[in-house]
Amino acid sequence: QVQLVESGGGSVQAGDSLRVSCTTSGGTFSRYTMAWFRQAPGKEREFVARITRNTDSTYYTDSVRGRFTISRDNAQNTMYLQMNSLKPEDTAVYYCAARSSAIGDSTSSNMYNYWGQGTQVTVSS
Repeated sequence: QVQLVESGGGSVQAGDSLRVSCTTSGGTFSRYTMAWFRQAPGKEREFVARITRNTDSTYYTDSVRGRFTISRDNAQNTMYLQMNSLKPEDTAVYYCAARSSAIGDSTSSNMYNYWGQGTQVTVSS
């Protein structure tokens, strides 16, 4: 069974940077497309970014493109999300997700098989 554990969340000021990590176990990390989603209070979970198995392709939602960077280290079974120029609207619980299939919409949460428990990111103005 694949397990995902997020870490690195916290409370920061607007304009600050933060890096969250997702460490996996119980599976072959390099076989999974990985993604970050987030869920703000009272809102649906939304796609943030995803990275393919061999790091050859990344994709971001418009609201974070240019500020966030997704990356992965297959040797360490870990994925990262570097968040710069944070805004109050980035406040949410951030979840990492993994999918073994390469078929379908990689921005849809329904396409992901495994999920972490989430880490809170709070950005104050």
